[in-house]
Amino acid sequence: MGVDGSDWSAGRGVPTGHDADDLLGTISWREVLTETVARMEAAGLPRMEARWMVEEASGLDAADDLAGLVTERGMVRHDAMLARRLAGEPLQYVLGRWAFRTLDLMVDKRVLIPRPETEVVAGLALLEADRFSAAGGGGTVLVADLGTGSGAIGLSIAAECPAAHVWCTDSSADALAVARANCTGLGRPAGRVTILEGSWFDALPPDMSGAFNVVVSNPPYVDVADDLPPEVVGWEPSEALFAPGSGRADLESLVDGAMEWLAPGGALVLEMAPDQTTAMADRARTAGFVEVCVHRDLAGRERAVVARVPT
Repeated sequence: MGVDGSDWSAGRGVPTGHDADDLLGTISWREVLTETVARMEAAGLPRMEARWMVEEASGLDAADDLAGLVTERGMVRHDAMLARRLAGEPLQYVLGRWAFRTLDLMVDKRVLIPRPETEVVAGLALLEADRFSAAGGGGTVLVADLGTGSGAIGLSIAAECPAAHVWCTDSSADALAVARANCTGLGRPAGRVTILEGSWFDALPPDMSGAFNVVVSNPPYVDVADDLPPEVVGWEPSEALFAPGSGRADLESLVDGAMEWLAPGGALVLEMAPDQTTAMADRARTAGFVEVCVHRDLAGRERAVVARVPT
């Protein structure tokens, strides 16, 4: 229903029986927000998402009171987003962007949605990069972000650690197109980012074997038998979610291969499921890593393993 009790007209976002120009000159985005909240709540979706979609459509932000009047272009954009969200598409894809640490990343169904637990993993990799930078008097730190997806981890490291030169790799050409777009928006730090296509370590230049200070990855680690929410399994790329061997195959490949690519004292930082951390930490020790630590995410769940190469 529209703000005056009539139906919203398809494709225009205006009530039927009204002159569109008159309506668009009198209805505020605040009234549209009220209507959108009602639609979202009726569908069992969070009301805050309505605010985000209205802000995106209107060009206003959280500091505005949404008193501005609706434009036809804005209303069309609003209606398209609302229809997609009500159809079950994740909010992040509907908006086309999502915040990750200091970045505002472009995201769509070609890449995983950046999540808070991955922000923690990026933070752990940054700590390792900063450790090398401090030890080297601010010299260059070489970082590889394998399976970069949207570029969330690697681009965050480039943005937050001025000493870091980052190689972002992925086997998906579609994902790398998103990463490149996000890299373009990075500004000057983009000059310290190299984007390469390939599977795990095969994407890296052979002459850089043994040179990296940090290797970080958020690989596929979900068991194909696991039951995921429809919003995840129905929209996000399956190749970035699922791995064989109870979800451990890619993690094992990364642990087994990282020692060859890391410099003495270098660090491997991996995101994984809570029930995988013990096995992966043990595997890292068997592979020769030292100072192997399991770290928790913001929800208190074991989420990452950090392991270092002996000096």
